[in-house]
Amino acid sequence: MTEKNNYHSQSSLMRSLLKRKNPDEMMADAEKGGLEKTLGVWDLIILGVGAIIGSGIFAIVGVAAATPGTGAGPALMVSMVIAAIACVFSALCYSEFSSMIPVAGGAYIYTFATLGEFAAWMVGWILMLEYAIGYIAVACAWSNHFMQFLNGFKSVLPACITNPPIWLVSDFRSAGEYLTSQGISPESVIPHFAGIPVCINLPAFVIVAIITMILIKGTKDSTKMAAIMVVVKLGVIALFVIAGAFYVKPENWVPFAPNGFQGLFMGAFIIFFAYIGFDALATAAEECKNPQKDLPIGIIGSLLVTTVVYVLVALVLTGVMKTNGAPVPQEFLKAPMAYIMEMVGQNWVAGLISVGSLAGLTSVLLVLQLAATRILYAMSRDNFLPSIFQKLHPKFNTPHILTWVVGIICMIGTLTLDLNVASELCNFGTFTSFIIVCVAVLILRKIDPDRPRPFKVPFSPWFPLAGIILCTGLIIFSMVIKHSLSALLFPVWVIVGIAIYACYGYKKNRRLEQNDILEEIEKNERKITTK
Repeated sequence: MTEKNNYHSQSSLMRSLLKRKNPDEMMADAEKGGLEKTLGVWDLIILGVGAIIGSGIFAIVGVAAATPGTGAGPALMVSMVIAAIACVFSALCYSEFSSMIPVAGGAYIYTFATLGEFAAWMVGWILMLEYAIGYIAVACAWSNHFMQFLNGFKSVLPACITNPPIWLVSDFRSAGEYLTSQGISPESVIPHFAGIPVCINLPAFVIVAIITMILIKGTKDSTKMAAIMVVVKLGVIALFVIAGAFYVKPENWVPFAPNGFQGLFMGAFIIFFAYIGFDALATAAEECKNPQKDLPIGIIGSLLVTTVVYVLVALVLTGVMKTNGAPVPQEFLKAPMAYIMEMVGQNWVAGLISVGSLAGLTSVLLVLQLAATRILYAMSRDNFLPSIFQKLHPKFNTPHILTWVVGIICMIGTLTLDLNVASELCNFGTFTSFIIVCVAVLILRKIDPDRPRPFKVPFSPWFPLAGIILCTGLIIFSMVIKHSLSALLFPVWVIVGIAIYACYGYKKNRRLEQNDILEEIEKNERKITTK
């Protein structure tokens, strides 16, 4: 008898973990959700380009090109194409899903419809890694560029503003590494409170607070702001490409791949961070006027535009600066485009690039926080998180409580994570979510083949399989080549997610299911009594 009970218990557990949510039910819930439909196709392309072109091209590109031993060197442009190809297959899968199930939540929702409750929670949790940690990385990059921008006014502004104490503009790890490299003991500079070192990235704190308040006002207003910033940063990048082309030396492209295939693929893994953002459009599906048509165009269009821009930047960047093995200054790794313009004496261009980079990074922050809040909003609607997160602002119809929660968490994150670790950690989350979306497309084709698909991934199953293979290969390659802190933190994040589901999400959903059963029984009993 005990064995039979154990079998039924295990069977019940598996049914709960694999319980799928019907797409029609998801769309019905979305209709009752209250989010306003304000986004058109151009809004989506603007948001996509705004999300993608940011810290990757303004900061991470220097690390991908010139890191000793693993940098791609002049082959960076090939690394960019590899990363873009890995994205294209996933982008097509996102397009099929977003046109078929236009509901807030993105990959989380698609997983719930195909792989079940537990997998959906884990994907949502991993997406938080992508968007929240990516948000922290971009906030740190914004802080670096803002301080570089202020440094251009050191002859006008007081030193306390242009050159403040490092513990006021950096996380503890980065501040410690910088001070140690200068032969200064961090203990002698960084203040302590109750024995704990205190570092506050004040510029990052301020920009996160501003972005949070903008998003609370509404998606349409955020899109208008993003549009202005997209125009500014594309104009600045065009200026860099045109001005820098006159200083390109073809001999800087030889040897083309100084670290061989290792550098080529490691560069693709690092620069992949520069492509994160197109998937964020899927999380705003519920706020699109015509998601079936506009979302695929927005996702694929923004990816194509940014790939062309990235390759042009890589050509000029590696043509002006020697990145094929020779050591490069730390300033190049932090802000490569501005540094190159200063190096060739075009200080006015460097100044404009600083302005453009700030605009670009700000637009990325807007979209990443928007994506993070919409995923958490969808997860709270499915009882994985407290229902208070579903509360909308009485005037702006935005999830204001949730937006503030995400903003505060990211502020705290800037105290502990530096740009490089955060970007690598973000990549692990992104690759994982891309793999699962490609798998989910194949599954839904099998279990629900008759569902209308306004957009279909061509050459299925080969394109989804190619996305799975490429993303998995880049994850494994990066772990083998570079034993970084992020490779250790990612499994920890997954384990924490499993623990939260077991302690909260699973129990709450089972309790609600039990309540539904009891209500149904009471309803039937009342009918019998009435008769």
